Parts: sequence; C-alpha cells; structure tokens
Amino acid sequence: MADVSDVRHVLVLPDREAAEAVAEELGERFGVDDEEPRLVRDALAGEDDAEDAQWLVVLRDERRRLDPGALDEFAAEWEGWREEP
Repeated sequence: MADVSDVRHVLVLPDREAAEAVAEELGERFGVDDEEPRLVRDALAGEDDAEDAQWLVVLRDERRRLDPGALDEFAAEWEGWREEP
C-alpha cells in the first residue's frame, strides 16, 4: 500500500483581494485545477478591526508536486509568504 499523506501548503496574504488573486493564478501558473485552493480569513490575536485580518490560501498537494521554493516566490509577489508545515 502506498504511503499517502495529507500535504498542505498555506500561503499567508495581507488582504482578501490578494488572496483571491493568488487562488485564481495558482491554477494558471502551477496547474492545480484538480486541487481547489481554499480561502480562509485569519484574524490576528487582539485585533479589533476586521480589515487587519490576514487571509490564507490553503492548497492540498497530496502528490507533492508543488515546489515550496516556487510557492515562496509566488506568494512574495503579493507581499505574502508560505507558512512552513
């Protein structure tokens, strides 16, 4: 039986607009059409203003075909970063 693990990449973006653009372009740039990215709002601890929330783009990569370094560079284009698992 093959060893299958649930690998996820989490890209942290400064706002919803950037997160939506990243989610859309992931398919075009990395060919992830079969793994739909999920957008998640992440309110920072102690933040009162909803505008100060970060947005996460969560992407499953069970086949481990996405290069973490390329995802780091990609997220940086929108002033974001990739969280290490």
